[in-house]
Amino acid sequence: MHYLLLYLKKVFTVDVRALALMRIGIGFVILLDLGIRATDLEAHYANMGVLPLHVLFQYNWDPYFISLHAISGLWQVQAVLFLIAALFGFLLLIGYRTRLATIVSWFLLLSLQNRNLLIGQAGDDLLRMILFWAIFLPWGRFYSQDAKRANNLHPENLHFSAASAAFIVQIMLVYVCTALLKNSPEWHTTGTALYYALSLDQVLMPGGKLIYPYSGLLHFLTLSTYYIELYLPFVLLIPFYTSFFRLLVVGVLTGFHLGISVTLFVGLFYLINLVSFIGLLPAPALNWFDAKLLPHIQNLGYRLRRFSFNIKNPIQLRFNWQLPAARKAILIIVKEGFVISVLLYVIWWNFSNVPQINHPMPVSVRWPGMLLRVDQHWGMFAPEVFKDDGWYILEGVTATHKHIDLNRNGQPVTERKPESVVALFKNDRWRKYGENYLFVNNAFMRPYFCHYRLRIWNEAHRPEDKVSELQVIYMKERTLPNYQPVKPKREVLCTCSL
Repeated sequence: MHYLLLYLKKVFTVDVRALALMRIGIGFVILLDLGIRATDLEAHYANMGVLPLHVLFQYNWDPYFISLHAISGLWQVQAVLFLIAALFGFLLLIGYRTRLATIVSWFLLLSLQNRNLLIGQAGDDLLRMILFWAIFLPWGRFYSQDAKRANNLHPENLHFSAASAAFIVQIMLVYVCTALLKNSPEWHTTGTALYYALSLDQVLMPGGKLIYPYSGLLHFLTLSTYYIELYLPFVLLIPFYTSFFRLLVVGVLTGFHLGISVTLFVGLFYLINLVSFIGLLPAPALNWFDAKLLPHIQNLGYRLRRFSFNIKNPIQLRFNWQLPAARKAILIIVKEGFVISVLLYVIWWNFSNVPQINHPMPVSVRWPGMLLRVDQHWGMFAPEVFKDDGWYILEGVTATHKHIDLNRNGQPVTERKPESVVALFKNDRWRKYGENYLFVNNAFMRPYFCHYRLRIWNEAHRPEDKVSELQVIYMKERTLPNYQPVKPKREVLCTCSL
C-alpha cells in the first residue's frame, strides 16, 4: 500500500500554478463561448427559435436534466442568465471567490448545455468536466485575487488529491476512449480516415485543402492520429522523469490540436483541449514562467491599472468558514471519497461505451451521470468518418415569383457547390445543428428551423422580397474512395409556408 501511494503521488501530483493558469484559460473560454452563443439568443434558446421548450421536453430531454435556461422561452430571460454566467466567468478568470465562481460557472454551463443539445460538441463535454473536477482543486491559490487577499507569501506549489488524479485521468480518457471507439479499418488498417474527414466540405479549412491531395501524407497522419490517441496518454503514468514526459505529452498534443485547428472547422474544441493541457505542466515549466514571463505580465498589469478606475470600497463577501480540525478532517475524507466515487463512475461510463468491452452500463445506474452531467462519449469521427457530405440550399419563393437562396443572402438559387461550404455557417453551433438536422431520428427539428428562417427573413426585408414558401434542400455528396468524383443528389428535407 505504501509503494502504491508513492506511485500515485508521483504520477498524479500537479503544480498548483499550472492549475491557476488553466483557470485563467478556462475563464477566457467561458466568456468566449458565451459571446459566440449570445449572437443566437433567440435562435437557439428561445421559443421563437429552432427549439421551443415544448419540443425540447418532448424530444430532446432527460428527466434528470437540470436547466435554469429551460424555465422560460423568452430571450430576455436567457440574456439575464448569460450575463450572470459572464460575471462568474470573469470572477473565475481573475480568481475572486474562486471556488464559488467555479461552482456557479459549472452549474450555469451545465444548465446552458442542457437547454439545447442539438448544437453541442465534444469540447462542451470536456469544458464541463474540467469545471466539475476543478471544484475540488485549489486552482485559486496562485495568480488570483484570492491569493492577494490571503497574503500567503509561500503557498504550497504541489498538490495531490483524488481530484488531481481525476483531472489527469479525465484527459487520458478523452484520447484513449476516442481511439478505442475508432474501431473501423479506415483508422488502423487502410489509413483512409483523414481522407474521408477532409472530404467533408462542411468542416474543411484551408490547411485541410492544402494537404488533401496527398494520399500518402493522409495515410501517415491517419495512423499517427490513431496511435497517438491510443498510446500517448499512458506516458502520463510513467513514474520517473515525470516532468520530461508531461512536457512530451503536452507538446505532442498541442501540436496535434493546432493541426486540427487549421485543417478542420471544430469550433472551440481545439482551444478547450489546449487550455486543459496547461494544467499538466510540470514544476520546471512553471519555474521558467515565474522567472521569465510573470514579471513582464505583472508590469503590464501595473500599467493597465494606472488607466483604470480605482474602486476604493469594493463589495466583498465575507464568510467565516473556520471549522474544528476533527470536523475539517471528516469533510476532507468525505470530499475525497465522493471524488473517487465519481471518477470510478466516469471510468465505468466511458469503457461501457467502447465496443472492445461490449458491456453497456445498465440504464438503472445512468441517472447520476445525467444529473451531474458527467456523462461523456468521445466519439470524434468514430467508429468511422461520416461519408455523407453536402451543403444546404434554403430555396424561397418571393411575392414576385423569384427563387432565391436564403442561405446565400437572397442570391438566385443554384445547385453549384459554393467555393467554401464552411462559410455558409455563421459559427460552429450552426454547423453542428446542420449536421444533426440530417438525421432521420431528428426529423422533429426540421419544421421549426424552416419556419424560423422564413420568419426572420420576412421580418428583415421589404414586402416584394418577402418569401411565402421555403424549402430546406440538402445537396448530398456521398464520398467515394480514391478521390472519385460524385454527383450531388438533391434532397428536400422540409417545406414550410406562410
